[in-house]
Amino acid sequence: MGDLEADTKVDGSDGRYRAELSRDWEIWGPNGGYLAAIALRAAGAHTSLRRPATFTCHYVGVAEFDDVDLAVRTIRESRRTASVAVSMTQNGQPILEAMAWIVGDVDGPSHQAAPPPEVPRPDELRSTEERLAASPPESRPYRRFWSNFDERPVHWIDDWENREPGEPRFCSWFRYQPRATFDDPFVDAARVLLLTDTLMWPAAVRAYRPSDLDFYAPSIDVSAQFHGLARDSEWLLCEARSPSARDGLIGGTVAVWDEAARLLATGAQQMLCRPGHLLAGG
Repeated sequence: MGDLEADTKVDGSDGRYRAELSRDWEIWGPNGGYLAAIALRAAGAHTSLRRPATFTCHYVGVAEFDDVDLAVRTIRESRRTASVAVSMTQNGQPILEAMAWIVGDVDGPSHQAAPPPEVPRPDELRSTEERLAASPPESRPYRRFWSNFDERPVHWIDDWENREPGEPRFCSWFRYQPRATFDDPFVDAARVLLLTDTLMWPAAVRAYRPSDLDFYAPSIDVSAQFHGLARDSEWLLCEARSPSARDGLIGGTVAVWDEAARLLATGAQQMLCRPGHLLAGG
């Protein structure tokens, strides 16, 4: 089990930072949302403004579990806003290119026209850990990564390996472990960004039988618009939808709410299909 704040920490100054990747965030290698979270924290370390507004990145390389270097530069900065670019490399090879808008104290109108889906509260749902308790450890995919969360799925498929095609939608409550909330606004936003990147695949695969999935689909990009912070909310309600898979690309959107039904972020992602034997090392 990892710790999001400790495992996304960046050290350095003056646009040059370094971070150490933790294996606790492994899915097909380092989870893309985890890498994005580190880049977001590097952007936050580079400016005195303290509210992340948007983040987008391209995944351009595959990282190993080692140190990464982050070069950060300011594109434009004023008293209230900063546009920041982040380049992540490892041993001189490009891994990720990101852009972020960060804002200070700004004011404006207030509305929310995106209510969360009507679902049970997390304490009314069984956890994934409870549902999988009777299954052998080797049957639990990516156990190390998912141990970072207390997850309460809204829709559960008992026989996952023999499922029928359904709606490509995923909805679940998540609470980070061992710490659920963070005072640093960039870590608070990072916990939303990491889930935004991670949940599109679980949504998309629900449209297929396992026998139809002779591919996997790593992220080629992710973007998020942060609508508010939720340092007082341990639980995050996430809904991912994948309305389209075509010509080797799988796309979709993610929305995240807090326990008080406040919309925290909306995001989008594109994934690139790859033959399944490549993942297996064939």
